[in-house]
Parts: sequence; C-alpha cells; structure tokens
Amino acid sequence: MVLLALGRIRRQPAAFAGLAVALLLAIATVTLFGSLFATGLATPEAARDAVEGPGLMVIAGAFGEIAVLVAFFVVVNALGFALRQQHRELALLRTVAATPRQARRLVRCQVVAVTVLVTVPGWAGGAVAARLLLAELQGRGMAAPGVGVPWTPVPMLVASAAAFVVALVASAVAARRVTRLAPAAALTAGSTEQGRTGVPRLLAGAGALVGGGFLLRLAATRPSGELDKAGQAALLGSLVLLIGVALVGPLAARVLVAVLGLPVRVLAPRTGWSADANLRGYARRLSSAVVPVALLVGLSGTMTIMTTTAEHASGAATGSVTSDTDVWLRQAELALLLCFAAVSTVNTLVAVTAERRREFALLRLVGATWSQLMRMLTVEAVLTAAVGVLLGAAVAGAASAAFSIAVTGSAVPSVPGGAGWLVAGAVALTAPVILGTGLRAVRGPAAEQAGGARD
Repeated sequence: MVLLALGRIRRQPAAFAGLAVALLLAIATVTLFGSLFATGLATPEAARDAVEGPGLMVIAGAFGEIAVLVAFFVVVNALGFALRQQHRELALLRTVAATPRQARRLVRCQVVAVTVLVTVPGWAGGAVAARLLLAELQGRGMAAPGVGVPWTPVPMLVASAAAFVVALVASAVAARRVTRLAPAAALTAGSTEQGRTGVPRLLAGAGALVGGGFLLRLAATRPSGELDKAGQAALLGSLVLLIGVALVGPLAARVLVAVLGLPVRVLAPRTGWSADANLRGYARRLSSAVVPVALLVGLSGTMTIMTTTAEHASGAATGSVTSDTDVWLRQAELALLLCFAAVSTVNTLVAVTAERRREFALLRLVGATWSQLMRMLTVEAVLTAAVGVLLGAAVAGAASAAFSIAVTGSAVPSVPGGAGWLVAGAVALTAPVILGTGLRAVRGPAAEQAGGARD
C-alpha cells in the first residue's frame, strides 16, 4: 500500500502540490509562533518587565491563535481537492476488489507521505521566520534586546503532530464518500454531483454561524480599553462565520448565482445561460471555488477595517486606544493571513477548473469552439468572484461592526478608501487563475479527454 501511494505521488505530483504547500505553511506557522512563545518563556523576568507592550508570549498567542486556525483550514481545503482529483482512481480500485479499508489506508499513506516530505522544509522555514520576526520586534522595542530563539525541538514536534492529526482526520472525512458507496456507484459518482446538501452538513453550518455570532457579540461587549481582546474575538468570529459559509456554501452560492446570473443571461443570452447553468447545476463545485475567495475578502477586509476604525477612535479619544506598534502588529498579521488566503484561493481554483477537462472535451465534441468555451469561463469567473466577494464582504461587515461597537459605541466602522483594492485584488486573482487553468484544460484531443484520460 505504501508503494502504491508513493507511486501515485510520483506519477502525478501536481495533484498533491496544493496539499504540500498548505501543509508546509501550516508546519512553518506553528513552528514560528511556538518558537516565539518559547523565547518569551526563556526570557528573564526582569528583561520581560523592562519591555513595553504585550510581550512575546502574548504576541505569539494572539498571532498564532488565528494564523494556525487559518493554516489548518487551508490544509483541510487542499486535502479535499487532492482526494477529489483521484476519486475516479479510488473508485476503479474498488471495482477490482479493493476494500473500503484498503482505499482509506491508501489515502492515509498518501497524506502521511506528503506530510513527511514537507516537514523538514516547514521546520526550517518556521525557524528562520521566528528569528526574523524576533529581530523586527526587538528593533521596535517589543522584545528584550540580546535575547535569541532558544534551541528546543518542542515547537517543531508540536507542529508536525498537529499537521499529522489534522491531515489524517480530514483525509478520513474526505475518503468517506467514495468508500461508503458500492464500487459501481463510486465509479459513477466521481463525475456527478449530489443534488442536495446533506442535513448534517447544514446543521453543522448553522451551528458555526451561530457560534460566530456569539463571538461577534462577545467582541461588541468588550470594554473600549480592551482593544486587543475585542479585535481577536471579532477576527475569530469572522473565521468561524467563514467556516459556516463553507458548510452551507452550496445552498448560499446557488441562491446568489440565481440573482447575479439574471442580468448576465439578459446581456449575453448564450454565453450567460451556459455559465449560469453550469454554476447552478454544480453548486457544490461552485461553493468550493467561492469559499477561498470569501476567505480572502472576509479576513483581509475585517483586519483592514478594524485597523482603520481603531486609528480613528484613537484620534477622537482623550486616551489613546491604539499605537504605532498595534498598527504594525495588525498589518503583519494581515500580511500573514493574506498569504494563507491567497494560497488557498489559487490551489482551489486551479483544482476546480482542472478537473473539468472531460466536461470541456464533451462540449467540444458537440460543437463548442475554443472561443465559446473561454467566453463561458470568463462569465463563470466573474460570477464566482462576485459571489465570493459578497459573502466575504458580509462577514467582514458583521465582524467590523461588532469591533466598532466595542471601540466607538457605533455599529458603523471606519471603512478605508483602499478597501476597494481588496475587492479588486480578489477579482484579479480569481479570473486569471480560472482562465489560465481553463486554457490549459481545453488543449489536447477532445475524444481522448472525453474518455477520461488524464495528464
């Protein structure tokens, strides 16, 4: 089984590239903040008291809380697509007498192999990042001078253990669909999509949305002097809401596309109709493409608006509720979260578009031209970006309003003029990735691709 798993990775490394990048970032992130926390523990008490600001352990905890959750959210997302791309191969193994247990064991071996491959680079990246961040914090007076990152394997071991646990649990959930079906049904299920979202998934999504609402209420009721706690609660609430959006995504995406697709169908009857029908007919696939865009807009929008709101509150208040160091810390956290969200967006959109190779080939066989397919993909890319931006903006608006209530007493936050660039960036990232991957997917003999051949 191990040799079979390694052979699959060697033959099609591109199918596991997104998972490898996500795991690498997750391990590096845990190593980074674990190393900073260990540095704070190793710092003498007198040196800690002499430093102004929250201190290394608080910074590591506040940064790491959100960053680690986002990192593993990206891992779960990437893993789902890595398995989805080999759904047909797993189904074929079932038809030649492989048992469900053997199929799950194959998936576990693949996940373990990829995790092992990226563990050492992840450790190295996290250790280097910890030293660079510590030097920056020392330069800004937020860490004691002369203190270095201590050598301890604990952050690295914790990072690896967390990556293995999350990856194995996520792989068990992702492999459940193909292994619980009869072999023939599993083979046909790889090219079809379930028409309805399951009740357990909807209940879990509703629970996440309610939990996110409670966190936002907690953020809104924090005293104005507890800016950091209100900000962390609002940011964590936005992430939980985004998880809820991911769970109820097929239903929400279908509704939004029905609304947004109406003017498209009027303005471009043929292309618009095809794009709208594809998106609504494959709501689960659409949701998979929309969620990372919503994650990108939701997290970056929340961080940007919260920072601007805090700055304006500082200028209006008698006692400052923010400082240059607070702003820098939030900007650094925003940059890290943007990195994760961008990786998730690119990984997901590439996987979602690439797996439609057979669909594009069938359309070519019934007469669709290359230009017609690209126009259809362009409309789909615009609608996908629009749905993701709307969902992300809704989450960012709710989280920012909760933070604004805590800081200023008003539910109307201070929206910076540059917020539009976040939307433009999400669209600029979404459309080229979809079109570039689609352009590659429509190449080659249509008859061969329609038969299920893969690169």
